[in-house]
Amino acid sequence: MRIVIAGGHGQIALRLERLLAARGDEAVGIIRNPEQGADLRSAGAEPVVLDLESASVEDVAEVLRGADATVFAAGAGPNSGTARKDTVDRGAAVLFADAAERAGVRRCVVVSSMGADPDHPGDEVFDVYLRAKGAADAYVRSRTALDWTILRPGMLTNDAGNGQVLLAASTGRGTVPRDDVAATLVELLDTPATAGLTLELISGHVPLTVAIKDVAGN
Repeated sequence: MRIVIAGGHGQIALRLERLLAARGDEAVGIIRNPEQGADLRSAGAEPVVLDLESASVEDVAEVLRGADATVFAAGAGPNSGTARKDTVDRGAAVLFADAAERAGVRRCVVVSSMGADPDHPGDEVFDVYLRAKGAADAYVRSRTALDWTILRPGMLTNDAGNGQVLLAASTGRGTVPRDDVAATLVELLDTPATAGLTLELISGHVPLTVAIKDVAGN
């Protein structure tokens, strides 16, 4: 498969690119900073330099044409202010969905956040972030031309993944290694029956492949 990943230099995205490349898939990572290209190539991915805060729908669609699936894993980052929560966490996700439609790429997996809600209350930066992610998720879910799956991980850690997870529409709070988030994304891409699902993910006691089959109804 050819998979195009927005936010290609993120910690989850780099892990995902390594997994995809290791099994022979073609991973393409969209990055804003050309200096990050070497890291993507080391992970086995093809870097494409494109700023999702200023690109047009057609700019992004041109990158997506011919892809089998997209993964939105971009984010403004923990040190960004409220303005970039809107332009990246919401705006870039909306742009990416629109571009996927224009390019005719139906399969779309979004890395969101547990607690994402367009009506989330509060004025702190993290509250703004959760509203932005929630608004982006709601927009993606409204696109009937996309076979979307939205993944909402719990608190991310850099612990080694063990492939034991809890994956469900609602899991409750918890932590999850970035390794296991990346592995879950691969399984979701391989499981079209997860389209139309919004799923929370934390560490648990169920093997990942079994958890995916359970939520897919297999």
